[in-house]
Amino acid sequence: MTKTYKPMLDRLGLTYPQYLVMLVLWAQDGILVKDIGTRLFLDSGTLPPLLKRLEANGLVARNRDLHDERQVRISLSAAGRSLRITAQAIPAQVVSASGRPGDALGSLRGQLATVRDDLFRSMDGAGSGFSEQL
Repeated sequence: MTKTYKPMLDRLGLTYPQYLVMLVLWAQDGILVKDIGTRLFLDSGTLPPLLKRLEANGLVARNRDLHDERQVRISLSAAGRSLRITAQAIPAQVVSASGRPGDALGSLRGQLATVRDDLFRSMDGAGSGFSEQL
């Protein structure tokens, strides 16, 4: 899967994990770091280096939450917001590369989400809360 995305993401200057973080932020800007990790199933050690690289590239800003300084919010910069315009074509390009109709992929994604949620419930008794946009 990552190989399919690589040439498209290279043009944006993003890795696949960075792209996933950007998808979360394009869906909900100004989100807490812990919420990004929850949505992407990334542990607390994986996410900070990704966010630091995105910040160094001028795509996001990290700021302490005004109500709880222990929490860090990630916000898109102007460059991060404008990158969304270029990135909007990527999902359609991936669907095209798959050679399958979009509705078949949507059905498959729904089935995989059900399996994922069932696995999480069996592990800890709780659903994933994973965003259906990703």
